[in-house]
Amino acid sequence: MTFFIEVVLSGLMAGVMYSLVALGFVLIFKASGIFNFAQGVMALFAALTLVGLMENFGFPIWLAIIGTIAVMIALAWLIERVMLRHLVNQEPIILFMATIGLAYVLEGMGDIMWGSDVKVLDLGIPQGASDWMLDNFDIYIEKLEIFAAGTAAIMVAFLAVFFQKTRIGRALRAVADDHQAALSVGISLHTIWVIVWSVAGIVALVAGIMWGSKSGVQFSLSLIALKALPVLILGGFTSVPGAIIGGMIIGVGEKVAEVYLGPFVGGAIENWFAYMLALAFLLFRPQGLFGEKIIERV
Repeated sequence: MTFFIEVVLSGLMAGVMYSLVALGFVLIFKASGIFNFAQGVMALFAALTLVGLMENFGFPIWLAIIGTIAVMIALAWLIERVMLRHLVNQEPIILFMATIGLAYVLEGMGDIMWGSDVKVLDLGIPQGASDWMLDNFDIYIEKLEIFAAGTAAIMVAFLAVFFQKTRIGRALRAVADDHQAALSVGISLHTIWVIVWSVAGIVALVAGIMWGSKSGVQFSLSLIALKALPVLILGGFTSVPGAIIGGMIIGVGEKVAEVYLGPFVGGAIENWFAYMLALAFLLFRPQGLFGEKIIERV
């Protein structure tokens, strides 16, 4: 029984790590209707920038984090200025293709600016097993994953309040519903897009810090966007809490399946379980657990 609890808790913590990436997708989709394929690369680019400022310029940790946030805000302004404002009211597939191009641009920029070698990211985040869990329950849980779970909980609470209670949050939702209607009531589409891409960039920085601290800052980090896609399908593309719940379902499901079903099918269930579960949701509940059901009247 203790082993099963350990597997479930490990899955929950891993799911939170997936959710940190999925949050960036949700923010941009919720506010602009754009599926940002570049979100995983944004997490990589933010982590590379953070390490680069610390290693190449000797910035202390706190100044490097502030500098990276400034870089992500400047990047959001450039994305709006160069790409988004020329694609207002275009078809969703065009906006999606634009973000694919953005992903390659950011990956190339990161390679040119900071190099392609694997970098160690040490920000003083606790590592190793949680002594308290081991001593009291004989359960192994990574301190980093507990820290990531706490960080994700704080971010979800903040973003939920931001979207529901603030004037800017309501404006973001209005822009997502109808660009032209939002413009007609005086909402600046360009300003809103800069804000939401800035917030998504900061979320990408947090995800990059957590994943970079766990496995090093390397270019394979951009592939975590592929693991975040099933999380979005389960939780719903427009739900901030759904990103967390979906991530935990995926994390627990793939860990339990790998441990208890893997020996019967040759293993490697963890690599494809999330996508099979997402496929089942697409067949029976395509809007996800917390997504809004779209009704089109003709």
